[in-house]
Amino acid sequence: MTTRYNFDEHIDRKGTDCIKFDLLNERYGREDLLPLWVADMDFRTPNFIVNALKKRCEHPVFGYTYPASDYYESIIDWVKALHNWEIERGWLSYIPGIVKGIAFVINHFTQSGDKVIIQPPVYHPFRFVPEYLKREVVYNPLKLVNGCYQMDFDHLESVIDGQCKIMILSNPHNPAGMVWSKEVLQKLAHICLKHDILVVSDEIHAEMVYPKYTHYPFPTVSEEAASCSITFMAPSKTFNIAGIIASYSIIPDNKIRKEFYSFLKAGEFDEGSIFSYTATVAAYRHGNEWRKQMIEYVMNNIKFIDSFLKCDMPQIKAYIPQASFLVWLDCRELELSQKELVNLFVNKARLALNDGLIFGREGEGFMRINVGCSRAYLEKAMNQLCEVLRR
Repeated sequence: MTTRYNFDEHIDRKGTDCIKFDLLNERYGREDLLPLWVADMDFRTPNFIVNALKKRCEHPVFGYTYPASDYYESIIDWVKALHNWEIERGWLSYIPGIVKGIAFVINHFTQSGDKVIIQPPVYHPFRFVPEYLKREVVYNPLKLVNGCYQMDFDHLESVIDGQCKIMILSNPHNPAGMVWSKEVLQKLAHICLKHDILVVSDEIHAEMVYPKYTHYPFPTVSEEAASCSITFMAPSKTFNIAGIIASYSIIPDNKIRKEFYSFLKAGEFDEGSIFSYTATVAAYRHGNEWRKQMIEYVMNNIKFIDSFLKCDMPQIKAYIPQASFLVWLDCRELELSQKELVNLFVNKARLALNDGLIFGREGEGFMRINVGCSRAYLEKAMNQLCEVLRR
């Protein structure tokens, strides 16, 4: 009999040193907010993961560890089942977080003054990381066409020069939730290979693609893509275990793989913890049914928000994502400055959302909301916002 999971359960996360709840005052200047910002969910981490961790904790020694064969096999089986991608054991390596992985790639494959291409509006560390590392960020903004973002290949070709070494790809896209088509990714790969640009594909949301869409891991779309890319994945978003750090990289190309994995090994960055290995195996061996039910619940939350906005707050429009639990809200019809918009959400509606501007200037007039929470919590948030707009 299939287990039915309870996503309506409210779990108090305050006082657990979680960023989402316990840093509200530091980030927003007040604590009386409903937090809908940081991209982790408020759902209970599934029992098959918790029980696996508890079982490991029954042994009283936590010494040096290594990834047993089942760690790699669970990833290989999972990626094959979800993405129809047959990967080899040698292509895989643990990494201590995807943002850290991006920093490692930039640090190793480029020098100060080299250029990194990003496609705003996009996940803000794509910009912060190269800036901190003294690399120049080159912007290839997405085009907004009939309410849908598209890649601008003509503009991409126009901004590439000999100093452009890396492109960071959000696949699926954060914050707008697009699942890129095979044809789009093929064209991107062709351009990047032609100009000797290494593509870093952040695919942390790949396991949360909605049923009628297909996620294509970047290296699978063509031989060109496989020969010029590093792909990062993780169970952390899907199973709500971001605090465990369970990311990994997949590199089909032998030359890129040898170079990057030698760098990781030199600093022991390829070595995870007992808990990262344990949680990954538990998630990937036992988690598909939970994943499906979670996605269904999140999809219904998105439908609720969309319907609520259309009925009660038509000045705000939800871009319906094709993956993940993040929703991009278009607030431009409110005709507020970005400062006024943030003030409306934070100080009037008492909601903590992500300011669209952190994703680039193309995010002006937008806010990002996290709907990975109980329906009752989401209803409370929407009612607070609606009350302010009615006033």
